[in-house]
Amino acid sequence: MNHTLISTIAMRYLRGKGTANAVPILSRISMTAIGVSSCAMIILFSVFNGFENLVDDLYKAFYPEIKISASKGKFFEPNTIKSSLAQMEAIEALSLVIEDNVLVNTEEGDYLPVSIKGVDEHYFSVNEVKPFINKGNDTLLIDGDMSTAILGQHIASNLGVDVDNVFARLMLFYPNASMDVGSLAPSDAFQSMVFKPDGTFMVQEEFDSKYIIVPLVKAQALMRQSTQVSSVEIKVKPGFSIEKLKTELQQKLGSAYTVATRYEQNKAVYMVMRSEKWAGYAILLFVLLIASFNMVSALSLLVLEKQKDMGILRTMGMLPSALSKIILLEGVLWGLVGGSIGTALGLILCWAQIQFGLVAIQGAFIIDAYPVAVKWTDVLVVLLTVSAVGFAAALYPAWRAAQQKLNEIMAGK
Repeated sequence: MNHTLISTIAMRYLRGKGTANAVPILSRISMTAIGVSSCAMIILFSVFNGFENLVDDLYKAFYPEIKISASKGKFFEPNTIKSSLAQMEAIEALSLVIEDNVLVNTEEGDYLPVSIKGVDEHYFSVNEVKPFINKGNDTLLIDGDMSTAILGQHIASNLGVDVDNVFARLMLFYPNASMDVGSLAPSDAFQSMVFKPDGTFMVQEEFDSKYIIVPLVKAQALMRQSTQVSSVEIKVKPGFSIEKLKTELQQKLGSAYTVATRYEQNKAVYMVMRSEKWAGYAILLFVLLIASFNMVSALSLLVLEKQKDMGILRTMGMLPSALSKIILLEGVLWGLVGGSIGTALGLILCWAQIQFGLVAIQGAFIIDAYPVAVKWTDVLVVLLTVSAVGFAAALYPAWRAAQQKLNEIMAGK
């Protein structure tokens, strides 16, 4: 049977011409339900995409595209790694970092446990911290015994530190691994170093209450690690695959080192966000399936109403399987029409949210309105979903259409 004829008949039934009963009304109700669900899916996906992009932008401040660390122990010598990476074309920049926990106090005597992050001069080319520096200077200076530090806004607030005060000081304490076991003096348990707080950053509380950034050589001196580091952080050139470079580095460096992408460094966070996104999709899909029961009823009524047409087509030689295809195509068309309208409405609402921030986020947050990011893969998923639902809803009516015998059709049974 000619597929063009099947499509033409299905399109005619879609328009509802020549119909005087409830089938057009039920079909429009079904399309409306599918459209509302499709719109909700597009908005849901786009909001989750927006939050994922926001988290990714925030994590760029302290999580590099690729991070190399020792599989065992805190610190390692980086010279071998640097020589191995020197000739790799995909690497745009790399930075040496040493990180560990310390105690910090001000001249007022307040103590706070934080993490010190000693970084070299390439660190700000690898990680995007500078856009989040909200006060003071965005560079680290090494000036004899008084080097500068950039600290999280939350730490600065808790300690009462003002980076504009030229007399402000921070003293960092690190456990003394070489302490004489027979010593009873509390001062022997720690080694210390004084820094000038010269800037603050504000990313999110996870970072703002954790990190103090200082020059690498000063952090190494405080920890008495001379040339050792805790990680080598890498920025990948545009156009090169991060995953491919990660695999090459792991093969080159062997099991003594762990090579992790930004996603792997924060796997739990990304997995939770993506799980929530697909959990929301599952809920809306369930709503869509419930709405499809109305479509089953409408298509069943369509089969009854078009018995005369089907009888004429059968007498002209159309096979029962062709009649079944007409009803199946009709179900897919109902799903696609409703889904396309709902998708278009969802995209318009997403555009309006991006442009005007229609729905604001209540309370103090780093953004004023819900973030939205549209991915065309999500649009494709929604359209495929509504098509599949329409096809599934048409299975039973299509089977009934194929099962009817010609004499029963002509008798109007």
